[in-house]
Amino acid sequence: MQGRLSAWLVKHGIVHRSLGFDYQGIETLQVKPEDWHSIAVILYVYGYNYLRSQCAYDVAPGGLLASVYHLTRIEYDIDQPEEVCIKVFVPRKNARIPSVFWVWKSADFQERESYDMLGISYENHPRIKRILMPESWIGWPLRKDYIAPNFYEIQDAH
Repeated sequence: MQGRLSAWLVKHGIVHRSLGFDYQGIETLQVKPEDWHSIAVILYVYGYNYLRSQCAYDVAPGGLLASVYHLTRIEYDIDQPEEVCIKVFVPRKNARIPSVFWVWKSADFQERESYDMLGISYENHPRIKRILMPESWIGWPLRKDYIAPNFYEIQDAH
């Protein structure tokens, strides 16, 4: 089933794939990594002016990684703002997605966390570096194929 936004994107020739609706009735779309930045700008201009959250997950061991964006269209005098969920899938060997920091500044720490935990590199992000783990940490702790080290060293713990 195609939602309102998907129909609008099709009408304007914007390539995407409709993934239906989630349990709350929020439309979910999939876009290709190479198209994501231009589609993000289009969605911002269309009215999705608030990035509610960005997260990422490992689809399957050895499989794809996903970066998920929950966007909201906030307008005055609207009780129920329109929402959409965008998913961008990338192969784990070349996990690169254009950053949307320059579209929604709230993507800053969220994209950094996805980089830190899953190793998805957000191109053109101004400060893409670890945010939760020490800079010396090896690997990506939330990947399903991550092997936890046998020894953890807590430095400067009191």
